[in-house]
Amino acid sequence: QVQLVESGGGLVQAGGSLRLSCAASGIIFSINAMGWYRQAPGKQRELVATITSDTRTNYVDSVKGRFTISRDNAKNTVYLQMNSLKPEDTAVYYCHVLGNASWGQGTQVTVSS
Repeated sequence: QVQLVESGGGLVQAGGSLRLSCAASGIIFSINAMGWYRQAPGKQRELVATITSDTRTNYVDSVKGRFTISRDNAKNTVYLQMNSLKPEDTAVYYCHVLGNASWGQGTQVTVSS
């Protein structure tokens, strides 16, 4: 059974930074592509960033140059470094094993103006 536990969210002022972590279990982490998604109130969940097993990354245009996704296979953990945060980044952030049905509980990120 896949388990994903996100952490690192919080309240930050615009222009600030946060680093999200997601610990995964129940999978062979190193061979799986991982993604970070977010869902703002009243909006659909959107894909923010992905990282493949060989560390190729991709980002939604709105976060390019500000967010960085990375992974540590020894720790079964994927990260999302978020810099220059904007109020529109406010959302619940979820990590996800691409192609798998499981989701974690998410972590709230709130950016104040």
